[in-house]
Amino acid sequence: MPLSPLFARYDNVLLDLDGCVWVGGTATRGAPEAIAEIRAAGKGVAFITNDSRRSPEEFVRKLWSLGIRASLEEVVSAGAAVQYMLAERGSGARTFVIGSRAMFRHVSESGQRIVNRTIRAEDAELVVVAGHEDFDFRELRTATRALLGGAEMIAADRDRTFPGDDGVCPGTGAIVAALEFATGRTARLVGKPEPGVFHTALERVGPGAALVIGDRLDADLAGAAGVGLDAAIVLTGVTSEGEARAAREPSPVAIATDLHSLVMAS
Repeated sequence: MPLSPLFARYDNVLLDLDGCVWVGGTATRGAPEAIAEIRAAGKGVAFITNDSRRSPEEFVRKLWSLGIRASLEEVVSAGAAVQYMLAERGSGARTFVIGSRAMFRHVSESGQRIVNRTIRAEDAELVVVAGHEDFDFRELRTATRALLGGAEMIAADRDRTFPGDDGVCPGTGAIVAALEFATGRTARLVGKPEPGVFHTALERVGPGAALVIGDRLDADLAGAAGVGLDAAIVLTGVTSEGEARAAREPSPVAIATDLHSLVMAS
């Protein structure tokens, strides 16, 4: 089946994962077939995600498990972006981490000194924030005290929510908002809509016009516009059709029920 005429003017496609390619542990309707057709048409593909709960290797395994071909080079995650930014900043900082095991690994591999569960936790110089399933009040308390003591806050993203198998779940942005409210400090963001992850993805796919496809107006649509890219919105995630159609400056170049409907010619 041929691609939608929309894709004629693009050489590459940058795909969001949560709410676009999958919801929870299930691929969205026809997503594997749609991505296979994008590849068959000779388009470059990269996956950009603010989900920092998994490592890039885990994302690749999940994509393959859902019948979607992917390589490590094609996955650009907020967690990996945090690692790169911290490494560029310099090594050895006392760092308190709110996040999954994958985020701990990213921070450790950047050369920082993780102080969780030590007597120096409240004296951290950096607080790295990323959503994870086991987040609790003790983490919030320690991070608050470290920030009030002068630590810098670095956040993987500011997504308020993300779609899960059993409904909408609070995202990293909910934790960031709590810390900002408690301390009066402002987090430095790394993931979408910040331009770095988009530039990295563009370097991975190579030259040519690129289309961003995602489910969020703030992260995907606004982030794409910030680096001069077009974006399409699918309705399998957190954005309603009314919200998508009301979006202005920027506006999506297309709105579709799901990825398959967007990609395949009717």
